[in-house]
Amino acid sequence: MVTTASETRSIPDVVPESSFGVWFLGTETWSIHVLKRAIVDLERLIKDRKPSYPVIVDVGCGWGQSFKYLSDRFSPEKMIGIDTDEKLLEASNILASKNNISVDLRKSNASSLPIPSGTVDMIFCHQTLHHLVDQEGALGEFNRVLKPGGLLLLAESTRKYIHSWVIRLLFRHDMDVQRSAAEYLAMLDKAGFEVDPEAISYPYLWWSRADFGLPEWLLGIKPPLQREETLINLVASRR
Repeated sequence: MVTTASETRSIPDVVPESSFGVWFLGTETWSIHVLKRAIVDLERLIKDRKPSYPVIVDVGCGWGQSFKYLSDRFSPEKMIGIDTDEKLLEASNILASKNNISVDLRKSNASSLPIPSGTVDMIFCHQTLHHLVDQEGALGEFNRVLKPGGLLLLAESTRKYIHSWVIRLLFRHDMDVQRSAAEYLAMLDKAGFEVDPEAISYPYLWWSRADFGLPEWLLGIKPPLQREETLINLVASRR
């Protein structure tokens, strides 16, 4: 059973997605080739993995496709889904019910989470941070609600990718707040998170490249080892 709670605070500083973006985030292509792939990568980065993470929060849960992946892998006792879009929360409700997963859905901005301090074991934040204007505020909230040693599973597109022509054409973001992989790591450190270098991954997937990886596919030209990364996946822990 899924419960839905609406946050009465204002919902500031989230850049609304384009119509194409909202549609695409609900497709099987996104669910399998982007979302699931990121979760599999993040799972392998967890050191001293526990059998269960009792309370998991998905910030920017969208259509709710992550709920089953997270439930199957991390066996939560309680799952909370956060989003600012009421229609997407309704869609999440339907999908969670279809999969027989209980999720507490809450309409809220990431920088003012309606969750008590120190009560969360894991936060899943997949391709959400770059939509936020107040990224520092969001990370501060993540740190606040996590238990000491709690985990943040973060998968993000960097400035290199968000500034590419295809993303500018099809999606909507605040271009002034985009960051490089190194800048995201520095921001996490400032917010009170620890990130082991072995808990970081830099996928260089074909869809994150301006040339869609065609030189490699067609001509066998390998991508350069020295490059500006387009994606970063990491597991951070609260100090």
